Amino acid sequence: MLANTKDTGDVKEKDDVHKAPPDIKTLVGEKPDLDPANYTMSDSQYSYERTIPDANLPTEFVQGVLDIANEGSGLLRPTYAQSNNDIYISSSQIRRFNLRVGDLIGGQARQPKENERYWGLLKVEKVNGIAVDELNDRPDFDSMTAIYPDKRINLTTGAEPLTTRVIDLVSPIGFGQRGLIVSPPKAGKTWLLKDMIAGIGKNYPEKVLTEAEISKANKKEFDKKDDPNGSNDTLEERGVHLMGVLIGERPEEVTDIKRVMNEITGGLGEVAASNFDESPEAQTRVGELALDRARRLVEIGANVVILLDSITRMARAYNLALPTSGRTLSGGFDPVALFPAKKFFGAARKIEKGGSLTIIGTCLVDTGSRMDDLIYEEFKGTGNMELHLDRKLADRRVFPAINVTRSGTRQEELLYGKETLQKIYTLRRMLEMVSEDERTETLLERLKKSESNEDFLKNLTTG
Repeated sequence: MLANTKDTGDVKEKDDVHKAPPDIKTLVGEKPDLDPANYTMSDSQYSYERTIPDANLPTEFVQGVLDIANEGSGLLRPTYAQSNNDIYISSSQIRRFNLRVGDLIGGQARQPKENERYWGLLKVEKVNGIAVDELNDRPDFDSMTAIYPDKRINLTTGAEPLTTRVIDLVSPIGFGQRGLIVSPPKAGKTWLLKDMIAGIGKNYPEKVLTEAEISKANKKEFDKKDDPNGSNDTLEERGVHLMGVLIGERPEEVTDIKRVMNEITGGLGEVAASNFDESPEAQTRVGELALDRARRLVEIGANVVILLDSITRMARAYNLALPTSGRTLSGGFDPVALFPAKKFFGAARKIEKGGSLTIIGTCLVDTGSRMDDLIYEEFKGTGNMELHLDRKLADRRVFPAINVTRSGTRQEELLYGKETLQKIYTLRRMLEMVSEDERTETLLERLKKSESNEDFLKNLTTG
């Protein structure tokens, strides 16, 4: 639809556009139309709307995630990454509707004219799925109050797979969790991520927010329901928006994750991906835009889960993309590159009387690289949940290769009821009585004999 594009018209390129392809700052500049007959005053903020010249041109409905330049104009990215399918949006429309980076914008657009490169958005019709005339004032993500996760995400979908059942027992995930999956190479982290997608997608299928729910979210009038079992009717009714953010991945794995995501979520889930053969600037920009998209959804009360693969590759990309600070840590890592990666990971939070942003990121260890070990050491204290995969278990073909002793969640008492929590403590004590090499295998063997975690815990002390 949008593949045939031409060179600059309404969009003015700078000389260094090809040096940093994903950076919108080098791509967009608004070319003014000096004919006053083509514009009318649209609101009290002195923004202008084009009305006459394109009125009779054929249009098509398009949508994309908004990326704004310093000049004020922007591009809608249909696939998060820069492409020929991007749609130009003027600064006047951005100001008029108070649009933010990461908003999903939909509207009518026209094809490029002669000497133009991008399609042009003529009219904004929807913002994050909401009609523009229904938009209310949105809170700012950074001003919202963060609290400990207190509602558990149930990953278990039945007797199988055992992966999600083990996670629910030894390292529970709550809405708003900031979790690390610490994995050596070839330990099964990709399979683990796919099982998590399946568990979340089936138990919390996403539902489109109504106008009333959006208004309620903006006014911060959500009712907080205390449930000792860790469930929440409001969360379950609204569902979860699933996002996969893949940085520096192999193309075949990107395809695999996209297909799983589409199958489980019915096309409602999103995957923002950048392959390992793309520039560091492209990789970091995809991650930033995906995070902004998630933040915009949380601002309107949604519950978003981001599965990030991987934090290590994201930090490596920032190490190459950012200007050097003149300081170098172990493995040739610049400490400045840690801050944007930590900003991404630190965005995870449960909002008081609102939505939540859950980020589960993988972190690579035992790769033989000092840089990777440094990145893990810097991030291991920032999360409130860790799931450790064990290479020795994977070599013995014990899957899921989860080290049940090292895995755990901070403040897990907020995610379990009192009775369940005591049974979890009993399970931990029993596993301590087994040799370290056999703990995971012992747990898996016992889980196979039960249909659910509830049955397993109920019969924990009986044969």
